[in-house]
Amino acid sequence: MLQRSRAVSDQNQLAIVNYRKDSYIMVEGQQKSECFFIIQQGKVRISRSVTVEGDEEETLVPGDFFGVASSMSSMSQIETAFALTDVAAIAVRPSQYAPLIQKNSKVATKILMQLSSRLRFLDDVLMSMSIKKGGKPVEDGPSRLFDVGEYYFRQKQRSQAVYAYAKYLKYCPGGKDSAAAAARLRELAGGAGAAPPERGKGDLSRTYKKDEVLFAEGELGDEFFVIQTGSVKISKIIDSKEVLLATLKPGDIFGEMALLEGKPRAASALAGEDCAVMAVSKANFEPMIQAQPQLIARITTLLSSRIWFTFKQLEVTLIANPVGKMYNALLIQLEKERVSFDSAEPHLFSASWSDLVKMLGLSEKEGFMLMGDLHRDKNIQVREDRVQVGSAQKVVKQADIFREIDARKKAK
Repeated sequence: MLQRSRAVSDQNQLAIVNYRKDSYIMVEGQQKSECFFIIQQGKVRISRSVTVEGDEEETLVPGDFFGVASSMSSMSQIETAFALTDVAAIAVRPSQYAPLIQKNSKVATKILMQLSSRLRFLDDVLMSMSIKKGGKPVEDGPSRLFDVGEYYFRQKQRSQAVYAYAKYLKYCPGGKDSAAAAARLRELAGGAGAAPPERGKGDLSRTYKKDEVLFAEGELGDEFFVIQTGSVKISKIIDSKEVLLATLKPGDIFGEMALLEGKPRAASALAGEDCAVMAVSKANFEPMIQAQPQLIARITTLLSSRIWFTFKQLEVTLIANPVGKMYNALLIQLEKERVSFDSAEPHLFSASWSDLVKMLGLSEKEGFMLMGDLHRDKNIQVREDRVQVGSAQKVVKQADIFREIDARKKAK
């Protein structure tokens, strides 16, 4: 049971909320996520319906926070919070986050670091799941660049392959694949040169042509980017397939994980179309926390959205039936595009069929076969790579059916 300590008239005034022992603070699947919480007193247990190794229940104590990903992304809850004792917590609405940062920059730093760590963990889980299904273990760090180059070489995507091979030789000049990378570059040199353009660290404003690589997974990085015009696609090579993680638009931020954690890039960024970006280095980032709290709030929102989406992808990955996977992928897109689950009106998805297939980590051939299976459902139409549903209600119903079937099979 919730008790507010006082009425709050000032929108920026943070409220203290109290929960009695053995009460639920938030429940996974709950549609409205109005705020996140910072614990002042008591203990809270966090649990999730989808559990993987290393992600079991956890107990939070004063100073810890929870509910950030769902609240800041304005999406449904992806975890359940249960009061183990009487709990007093600060409730923070998304609109109150920027003013909070100005007053206490350490809170923002802690939240950003933990969100970044959480996102990297979920990415690693998705990768390890593909390995268990027969995929090859992947190298960590800059040595990963050679595998990225090999993937693009096989796909005859010359400029992307050149970028990855060149970066591999830069970071691993004496690596075990250095001779092979150099040979690939010589083979590709018959075109317009075999070296990607080097961008100066002082170039705050940069432009990229369609399909040009901004950075590749495994590459070292100490800056993040803000899109000014155009679009950028974030993807990852998993089990010899390119999985599209997100398509970002003007105002979106990416590349912040490498800057926050000082670790290699977890995914690649390619220009979805001609684009212009602003690059922010680590030296410029620290002063920004207090000087530009709105920008830090946007980074928090971005990380939260990616955590939510990656967690949902993990849920979909655990579904065995490919058709069931696609229905649940469509369900995720409906929520991302703010379509009511009760809607009986037609909806044209912004994500293309090709993008949805990549999000599921399927090949083009597998996607074509899946399209044939879905054609039996008159509620779904795929025309010229665009997906339209006649009713969101029917998608929700089908997704629920496949999840239930999957759960029954696993229970046996």
